[in-house]
Amino acid sequence: MNFKALLLSALVLPGLGQLYKGEKLKGIIIISLVNVFLLAALFIVLQSAGQLIASKAAGVTDIDAILDTLKTKSSPARWLLSAFFCLWIFGAVDAAKK
Repeated sequence: MNFKALLLSALVLPGLGQLYKGEKLKGIIIISLVNVFLLAALFIVLQSAGQLIASKAAGVTDIDAILDTLKTKSSPARWLLSAFFCLWIFGAVDAAKK
């Protein structure tokens, strides 16, 4: 078990453990996918926050309608974050292998 690679991949950045072990292509792919998943989820969350701020500025006080809108808009962000965590776990387990 490669403990240093496991710590790098689990605690610092998924894919960094693969780079440490010399698996450059796998490490670059994991790091790239992690960044894409996180940036896409952040973009979706910020769009939803913008809609929330706009509805507040317009004086909309129907909380149920606002929450329903946020729930429907945040579904892709949940999938992206789930994919990120799965990739994180995969990276840590793969980095621990010799």
